Amino acid sequence: MLFVGFFLCTLLLSAQRNMNKDFVNMRMVPDRQDWTYKVGEKPRLKVSVEKSTTPVGSVMLTYAIGPEMMAPILTKKITLKDGTGTIDMGTVKEPGFLTCRATVVVDGTTYSNWVTVGFEPEKIQPTVPYPKDFVEYWEGQKEIADKVPLDVEMQLLPDRCTAKVNVYEVSYAVNKNGARFYGILCIPKAEGRYPAVLHVPGAGVRPYNGVIDMAEKGIITLQVGIHGIPVTYPDRLYRDLRTGILQSYNTYNLDQRDNYYYNRVYIGCKRGVDVIFSLPQFDGERVAVTGGSQGGALSVVVAALDSRIKCLSAFYPALSDMTGYLHNRAGGWPHMLRNAETVNRANNTKEKLETISYYDVVNFARQLKVPVFFSWGYNDQVCPPTSTYSVYNVVTAPKHLMLMQETAHWAYPEQYRAGNDFILKQFDLK
Repeated sequence: MLFVGFFLCTLLLSAQRNMNKDFVNMRMVPDRQDWTYKVGEKPRLKVSVEKSTTPVGSVMLTYAIGPEMMAPILTKKITLKDGTGTIDMGTVKEPGFLTCRATVVVDGTTYSNWVTVGFEPEKIQPTVPYPKDFVEYWEGQKEIADKVPLDVEMQLLPDRCTAKVNVYEVSYAVNKNGARFYGILCIPKAEGRYPAVLHVPGAGVRPYNGVIDMAEKGIITLQVGIHGIPVTYPDRLYRDLRTGILQSYNTYNLDQRDNYYYNRVYIGCKRGVDVIFSLPQFDGERVAVTGGSQGGALSVVVAALDSRIKCLSAFYPALSDMTGYLHNRAGGWPHMLRNAETVNRANNTKEKLETISYYDVVNFARQLKVPVFFSWGYNDQVCPPTSTYSVYNVVTAPKHLMLMQETAHWAYPEQYRAGNDFILKQFDLK
């Protein structure tokens, strides 16, 4: 199976989640299989509280219902006879999502769950403004970066190489300030010219191992980090950076459009495509980009900035319609405008809102011209579906959404396989 290395961490987390499954399970099932309703319709949830798959006896359930990621508009308590019952969720007046959060206490332990249902999500429109000079701005940023020699450096990592693949730590110049990106490049050893996939990262600070499994199938892979530090140091360094100087990197210089943290990130990821095109083993044509969460956002950005990208596969993209909270609905990660009048008041300024409009993934999605694969779920509270549909609904290029309603900020192996197959099909390899 391709892409195994890239998604190994996610699969391990999924396995850990299953191993840590609660002894008492609260199931909340909408009365429509696709969890999707027309505006004005009134969903009902079937709720059951089970211990070792057997319904518990009479139990008190507390639940709260409200717009996704917003304060509840209704809070109630009901008694579940024989551990089962129903909840009326009410309805909405415009396209969007409602979430029901519920808790029960069984044998002194509190258990909780939530479910989110959609109302005509295909009609959700973004709230983030679209700057008139958006395209011109980013063309200018690319031109500035392109004047800087790529200066690719490669160091073989013998202990990571396999019988079929050479593995390198690679670095390259990003901008005129001397910033560099580091990553892991995997190239098939056999003579030939190969297609390539750029793997862009989810949020955080970590080392990378490279996507070796895919390279063994005959595809060059470049997995990049975004923080300008080598990606092969001991784990402790990344932990210290993650909890220290890089803890809130996603808002650094937010009031300075040209110096916002993601300016270097977006350009650096785009220059990863330049690295691929510099390789003699690359076939010069077939290149894709993929990632999840922050990586889903970066996948959209790279494909919008570089016309050489043939397709992209993006899972629950972050940095999407971040201004949603200013319009009384969910916004995208990193939720820098949630509770904008209190907790995040410092981000709700004219200068910072202007910067956001140039970096929001919605506005990059408007530029896409190549086939796109998306996948996410309704229960995602990191990259909520209101924000990801805001991206999907503005895409005019050929697009496919694999919707897995029950998933939160994670995905099933079947979703990743579908994303992989999508890329392989565009490469004429499947």
